[in-house]
Amino acid sequence: MKVLDIVAAVLLVVGGLNWGLVAVAEFDLVAWVVGLSFGETNAVSRVIYGLVGASAVYQIAQQAAIRRRWSRDPHVAAA
Repeated sequence: MKVLDIVAAVLLVVGGLNWGLVAVAEFDLVAWVVGLSFGETNAVSRVIYGLVGASAVYQIAQQAAIRRRWSRDPHVAAA
């Protein structure tokens, strides 16, 4: 499960950077990576956006479990 935690965190960083670039520079990183212009989508970009959204849902739903998995203290309680 730690691998899934890392993948979800990386996808959330990608999503955060993408939205930050959209806000600051009107640059869509995901569209650029898949060879599209700002605001365009295709199947690949929609999959990436979907994975970013699914990662956010995963992080929200698993927040307490992730905290326990990554803690060095085996008695960490969910907050």
